[in-house]
Amino acid sequence: MTLDEFRQILASATPPDLSPLLQSLWHDAKGDWDQAHRLAQEVSGEDGAWVHAYLHRKEGDLSNARYWYRQAGRNAATGPLDAEWARIVDQLLSRR
Repeated sequence: MTLDEFRQILASATPPDLSPLLQSLWHDAKGDWDQAHRLAQEVSGEDGAWVHAYLHRKEGDLSNARYWYRQAGRNAATGPLDAEWARIVDQLLSRR
């Protein structure tokens, strides 16, 4: 699946049958931050921390976001949120 194909499934009423992190980002794009956060916080490892960091950055909780970026082994993002969302989705899809 490509990033463009993932964007197309945002029109669906139900989340895709993909990993919890991709489901998290699907919920985020649909405006359900709480469900996105619930899914992301259940995934350990650097990818889970990266999604978690992005979500807290989007929420505006920058100190918490910085913590999660450190857990992900990444510098805190500063660019547009939609660009970071696309970068995360693209990288997660490339690992499927």
